[in-house]
Amino acid sequence: MYIKGVGMTKFDYSLRPWWQYAYDAAIQALEDAKLKISDIDAIVYSTMTSATGTEHQSHKLSLLSDIFKTNVPIIEVPSVCAGGGAAFWTANHLTGFKNILIIGSERLVDNRSEVTVDMILSAAERILEQREGMLFPTQNALVWQQYLKKHNLSEEEGSEILSLVAFKNHSNAVLNPKAYYYKRPVTLEQIQKSPIVASPLKAFHCSLSANGGAAVVLTSEKTDIEVVGSGLATDYILTFGREDFSCFRATKLAAQKAFAQAGITPADINVAELHDAFESVEVFTYEDIGFAPEGKAFQMVRDGYFNLDGKLPVNPSGGLKAKGHPISATGLAQVYEITKQLKGEAGERQVKNNPVYGLTHNVGGAGGSIAVHILKKI
Repeated sequence: MYIKGVGMTKFDYSLRPWWQYAYDAAIQALEDAKLKISDIDAIVYSTMTSATGTEHQSHKLSLLSDIFKTNVPIIEVPSVCAGGGAAFWTANHLTGFKNILIIGSERLVDNRSEVTVDMILSAAERILEQREGMLFPTQNALVWQQYLKKHNLSEEEGSEILSLVAFKNHSNAVLNPKAYYYKRPVTLEQIQKSPIVASPLKAFHCSLSANGGAAVVLTSEKTDIEVVGSGLATDYILTFGREDFSCFRATKLAAQKAFAQAGITPADINVAELHDAFESVEVFTYEDIGFAPEGKAFQMVRDGYFNLDGKLPVNPSGGLKAKGHPISATGLAQVYEITKQLKGEAGERQVKNNPVYGLTHNVGGAGGSIAVHILKKI
């Protein structure tokens, strides 16, 4: 399959209806593809919530049919934070359709904090782990502690690396008009001095919840961007029931599938968007995917290997950390960014290595569902 068009709203705290984010992103993607909604043969949609109160809608597919004035098949693919990636994977495996519109949207930040937190917590195990205080920051902090222990690294070293990665992503977001932190620079000192959330993770090591939408038009007709690899894998919802909880095994499995389909290796990737819901995830994902040898990611971060002007730019969009993380829209926003980078349309944040291959990595929960996709410039 090939990418014909991409669209994305700005990720922010504006309180438009959830369907408005979906509509706006979809119209952008259709305009980019030079298509009308009547040219679309199927729609794949992902969301975690359609807000609460009078705006809540259980029959979202019918509402989308009404909004777009279409009667084509519409499939809903929820997979919490990996919803966009799972929807993109689903569309890539559908047959018999020429043009498929994939949309992810979320109006997440419109409730009291305890309501939003409860919705997010529903993406993890609620009886055994959460009763013991295993919320997402705690889970990810403990996984990070296991990673540090495995490689004989101190928490101080770990905090240094996480701060450098966060600073990299904030610096990139300053250049991205779609990012929440666009033209809002954050210093390394601010990151280092931010309060502890779950030791050793600090506030600026954690991503930013936001509202927004993203969309992609896939087509069977040849374009200048081809989806050459598409992998999806899952893992146990009990994070600490897994054999190895110093990494995300599903990342390795999904990446292996994607690279096998593409017929390339991690060394061939020129630009990537990794799921940095917590900056610790970005660091060990360098190794899980194969961008860094095991235990060597720290030095590569210090050397600027993953910076915008580095050998392999990662998260030129600003990542979830500084672009924002509207749950189900995130995976498609990654596809948006890589498509723009491969086509040389990323403006001030355009990578300079003339990219041919780009990769997206989208995580649901604490590594419970993960999609990896590889795009190629034709």
